[in-house]
Amino acid sequence: MKIGRRSFLIKLSLGITGLIGLMVLDGFWFEKYIIDWTEFDISENKKNKVKIIQLSDLHIQELKSFHRTIASRINKEKPDVVVFTGDSVTRVSRLNVLEQLLRLIDPEILKIAILGNKEHDGKIPADKIHQLFKRYNGLLLVNEHYILKKNERSINIIGLDDFMTGKADFKKASEHIETSHDTIILNHCPGYREKIEAINSELGLAIKLILSGHTHGGQITFFGKELFKPDGSGRYLKGWYQNEATKMYVSKGIGTTIIPIRFCARAEATIFHV
Repeated sequence: MKIGRRSFLIKLSLGITGLIGLMVLDGFWFEKYIIDWTEFDISENKKNKVKIIQLSDLHIQELKSFHRTIASRINKEKPDVVVFTGDSVTRVSRLNVLEQLLRLIDPEILKIAILGNKEHDGKIPADKIHQLFKRYNGLLLVNEHYILKKNERSINIIGLDDFMTGKADFKKASEHIETSHDTIILNHCPGYREKIEAINSELGLAIKLILSGHTHGGQITFFGKELFKPDGSGRYLKGWYQNEATKMYVSKGIGTTIIPIRFCARAEATIFHV
């Protein structure tokens, strides 16, 4: 059946309009609010596996239904610890919203946070964040470490200050640390990885995993290429980066910055078995 020029143009315009509509729906809603839960086991079959959930770059402004869904999933998973790898909150006035989220998470679950560039940019006092997490069985690590114990196993968790706007100091954070324990590093900006590796070549810590965020996975990407990547990202964008020295995972995070859109960079929360 022959299609007339007018009919063809109408169908073409409808198709283009529909495609644009789907892209808008995807960018403004699906990739922002339908969280992609990924899960990895890097325990090498060790006994007393430690279960970690990483939340990064929340940029929380108001409590939405998907935040409640995240909290519900965390409570169902029952991890040994939830780590917040920076940019959880951007202003002092929004600490109460972060508290609303923490209130939804089982108080028996340990929570460990670090600072990102947004906490520094927003001039949020570290002691306010520390006190907030402390009320909900949590702590803030700023160039410090914490020993997580599970039965006979102990794991060092190092929390670094932000690389770009803070004073990240891996050497200070590692002072008086037990070098024989497996070590997990919370480091907001992945671009600090090379510095960590250089310092650790002298310290000799058994680094099991570095957890970072900051990049939002590009937030808006086309054919795998990001439109913008913030300073401090280095050569990293998302997912796994491994070499002989370290294994690092860069989370695409939860929130958005500058414009409230994600495209081909779906928000994620990640479960690790270490």
